[in-house]
Amino acid sequence: MTQLSDDCFATGEAPMTVAEAARLIAARIEPVSDIEAVPLAAAFGRVLAADLPAPHAVPPHDSSAVDGYAIRHADLVGEGETRLAVGGRVAAGHPLGRAQRPGEAIRIFTGAMLPVGVDTVMMQEDCIVDGDHVRLAGGIRPGANRRLAGEDVPAGAVALRAGRRLRPQDVGMAAAVGADRLDVRRRLSAALFSTGDEIRPPGGPLPPGAVYDSNRYILAALLAGMGVVVDDLGILPDRLDAIAPALAGAAGAHDLIVTSGGMSVGEEDHVRAAVAAAGRLDFWRLAIRPGRPVALGRIGEAIFVGLPGNPVSVMVAFMAVARPILLARMGAAPEPPRAFPVRLGFDWRKKAGRREYLRARLEDGPDGLPLVRKFPRDGVGILSSMVESDGLVALDEDATELVAGTLVDFLPFSELMR
Repeated sequence: MTQLSDDCFATGEAPMTVAEAARLIAARIEPVSDIEAVPLAAAFGRVLAADLPAPHAVPPHDSSAVDGYAIRHADLVGEGETRLAVGGRVAAGHPLGRAQRPGEAIRIFTGAMLPVGVDTVMMQEDCIVDGDHVRLAGGIRPGANRRLAGEDVPAGAVALRAGRRLRPQDVGMAAAVGADRLDVRRRLSAALFSTGDEIRPPGGPLPPGAVYDSNRYILAALLAGMGVVVDDLGILPDRLDAIAPALAGAAGAHDLIVTSGGMSVGEEDHVRAAVAAAGRLDFWRLAIRPGRPVALGRIGEAIFVGLPGNPVSVMVAFMAVARPILLARMGAAPEPPRAFPVRLGFDWRKKAGRREYLRARLEDGPDGLPLVRKFPRDGVGILSSMVESDGLVALDEDATELVAGTLVDFLPFSELMR
């Protein structure tokens, strides 16, 4: 009796693993070469093109960490109380202008530059004002409440490394070392298509057999979240004579072409054939679920990323495969999403040899570790499963039988959509 296949992508060739795809991406995707200097206020989200050294120490001088009195520790009298004359007052931005004299205390405020000779600051709560003198409690250690010059970044050290996608704190660090412009790589531009005769744009009528196009809006948001300039080129019909010229035309004006649908092996799936005819395909099937028909290729100078047609598969394939491609193309250092250990709240069986991603919600576990509950419906068209989930349970290729309570990796969407 003939065994019917349940694999619509079966071709006799073993699909590529996610790890193999990652190695190929690293070997074949080169970053855009154009570099531009942008004002610091416009640098958020951009990819730093060159190391940023600190021309001076951060902070540039020793300063006080508290409101109190700046002293020389050697002036203190053992463990008992010490009485010193108050010889001046120093506030942030208003240095004393001279070295501290032996035997005097200087009234000082948080952030103020320490006078030369000071090595310790006594908190005002531990001091008693006595006319033009101050009485200081004993027992403080040398160097207490002092912020040292360069304790954040020494002069000449690299404050930010090339390849960093600049976060708010990175922009702040650039400001702290005095940079008002940064050299960054040019933003990527992406042409975005959906394919399918059944696809309709939202807002219009929905004929029998048609569905509204959610994929383009999902992908446009994911691309924009990575700083990509998106050119939405609409919906292509399931015809090779329409798809091939559209892809070829987009290749000359974009760094990336991103499509959804048409990547399978059916008679109405023409995207893969169009890419193979106009350029090359590096891979088009991965051993993952969902998201198997996902492709990497090239048309001219443009990188081609072909994603599945179902919305859940689109999202998972983008996060697992397309995101590393984009990072490599934009010149960013690799940013593997951080996985967190959680306990399964259900039993699960999977096929060996493929990476599997399960949509799940987090709950508080009895032992302090979070517990994950799988979304009850597995269909790749169930977009509500992504709306109602907190992230993905990632199961490696070797996993097959998992019982409730097993420790597994959980990838929150906050790690996958950045």
